[in-house]
Amino acid sequence: MAVQLANKVPHAAVNGKYDSTRIDWWTSGFWPGMLWIMYDMTKDPAYKERAWEWDVKLEQAFFSQNNFHHDVGFQFLPTAVIKHKLTGDPDARRRGLLAATMLAGRFNPAGRYIRAWNTVDRTAWNHGNEGWSIIDSTMNLSLLFWASEELGDPRFAHIASQQADTVIEHFIRADGSVKHICIFDPVTGDYIGALGGQGFGPDSAWSRGAAWALHGMANTCRYTGDAKYLDAAKRVAHYFIAALGEEGVPAWDFRTELVEASTSSDTELEPPDTSAASCAASGLLEIAALVPKNEASLYIRHAVKIMDALTKRYAEWDDPEYEGILKGATGHKPAGQNINVSLIYGDYYYLESAAKLMGWKQRIF
Repeated sequence: MAVQLANKVPHAAVNGKYDSTRIDWWTSGFWPGMLWIMYDMTKDPAYKERAWEWDVKLEQAFFSQNNFHHDVGFQFLPTAVIKHKLTGDPDARRRGLLAATMLAGRFNPAGRYIRAWNTVDRTAWNHGNEGWSIIDSTMNLSLLFWASEELGDPRFAHIASQQADTVIEHFIRADGSVKHICIFDPVTGDYIGALGGQGFGPDSAWSRGAAWALHGMANTCRYTGDAKYLDAAKRVAHYFIAALGEEGVPAWDFRTELVEASTSSDTELEPPDTSAASCAASGLLEIAALVPKNEASLYIRHAVKIMDALTKRYAEWDDPEYEGILKGATGHKPAGQNINVSLIYGDYYYLESAAKLMGWKQRIF
């Protein structure tokens, strides 16, 4: 992959070839994150050399495009922050702190949420989408917690914790299923409702959203030591495990209505999402590290079950021309985008999970 993706900013691989998207796209940090993990695991300088310039290019792109957004954690944690942790590079530290400052600036104290996206859509509700927040942001909170520790400034951690509290209150349902988009009145902070987003609908259970939630809540507990975040992570994890069934890899949404195929009498099956599976596996291993030893085996066992299913049924090992690792990922089913492809974040979390199972002690998220 290092040779094949040398000049690409990979996002999705259709027919085995990764595309190359704009560097300020939210997925741009995952490939260099894989390189940094490989460097930390092997100490091979070739990985460090390939990963070194990514945070430099990211910073340049964000200033030239003026496109800082809610997913800067996905971009700067696997580039600038891990680069600083592993090498001590001061410019990488500065870039990571800049990204954290931009993320903190998206926080709306009325409603206690981090705003998603930048576009203002005045056709949505009584306001534009400046009142929208998404479950994906749970994974970006690690950037704020890191900045708080790095600077000794609790304000970043306060913002992260309040967003996490909002996730517990409004995003995670009592049964452990998860909403994708929650809408708040940006002036009063009142909760208005939910949207399906990349899930089947407002009341469905988008599996990657559940993976973001269980992993992000476990990360939040690791940083804060507060058991309520671990409890939230476990609640989502238990729903995920129960809904997973024997297959070991989830459908893209746990709650969908089966659609009758127009060309046959067979029922059209919902596509899987291997990216949800790999992220959930990594999150389950985080939960295992936080619970007592007599509980940990539950989460480790299911993480291994997921990784086993991915490795045996969805990983491409035989075709040297194939540029990804995991097939069977689903990006945005309602929009018909990136279905049954490789997604770079699916590959990233597969590698991250494997590294954790092999004893990797460093953390990116």
